[in-house]
Amino acid sequence: MSVTSREVHLVARPVGEPKPTDFSLVETTVADPGPGQVLVRNDWMSVDPYMRGRMNDVKSYVPPFQLGEPMEGGAVGVVTASGSDDVPVGTTVLHSAGWREYALLPAEAVRAVDASLAPAEAYLGVLGMVGLTAYAGLTEVAPVREGDVVFVSGAAGAVGSAAGQIARQLGASRVVGSAGGPEKKRRLLEDFGFDAAIDYREGGLEEQLAEAAPEGIDVYFDNVGGDHLRAAIAAMRNHGRIALCGAISQYNATKPEPGPDNLFLAVGKRLTLRGFIVGDHGHLMKEYAERASGWIVDGRLRTEQTVVEGIDNAVRAFLGMMRGANTGKMLVRLTP
Repeated sequence: MSVTSREVHLVARPVGEPKPTDFSLVETTVADPGPGQVLVRNDWMSVDPYMRGRMNDVKSYVPPFQLGEPMEGGAVGVVTASGSDDVPVGTTVLHSAGWREYALLPAEAVRAVDASLAPAEAYLGVLGMVGLTAYAGLTEVAPVREGDVVFVSGAAGAVGSAAGQIARQLGASRVVGSAGGPEKKRRLLEDFGFDAAIDYREGGLEEQLAEAAPEGIDVYFDNVGGDHLRAAIAAMRNHGRIALCGAISQYNATKPEPGPDNLFLAVGKRLTLRGFIVGDHGHLMKEYAERASGWIVDGRLRTEQTVVEGIDNAVRAFLGMMRGANTGKMLVRLTP
């Protein structure tokens, strides 16, 4: 028996900051699964900065969203009907067909997760792509060594808050984070265990970083780009490492943004700047999950979520996340 579902479509390519009118909430009918398929009732979906790039019709490491079609993204839910013996009804699964209430998928496109080990939504955050991104950036891309000073931008967000805490577990002696506003600055210090915090909205980013890390930094985990990358390059010690994870300050730009004007410092300081995509580091997932589970149990890795209710508020959640309205992972709960 088919089910009625609502899903979010992209109906116009945004120019600059996306607008609610660039999206449409559509009601549709989802068929029963055939052989080798599963029907999933999505309980939680993720909104993430990388999705902004998929709204542009340009070649990238992931294909663009198609106009008039449901968007995609991480989601977790429960299998309500199954044509596969490998994924029976009642299984909690993780998949990439978010932005909709129900998803009909090939069984091989879903991954069963253990909802008794952690809440299902954690697999969209610190136990999923978010946590793996932070871990890969700090172990393979810009490895943290014992005693390093680490700087994380966008530190109150999903990846940033995980990166700061993971850096500590990897041996960092001092962890500095930047975020927007006094409340997020407070939370970096009191809730996520950062040694120093910068409110970039106060201005004087380089001066604040110099005060927070007077002897310089060894590793920079970049979620922001722009002036944060410039400040980090200025503060780096010789042979420092920079993990280029994202540049959210530029995602809504309508023309090319200039690069840091102090990039030549990377030559004299012998810096390594390396961009990365989490999909290239899937081989670390088992290792990370084992370590992260232990850190969560003993309180060394704190998870945080900002939750918006309902598929009809999913676009609002995305736009809010792009403006920094979240602390930790921004999630949309699709079921009561």
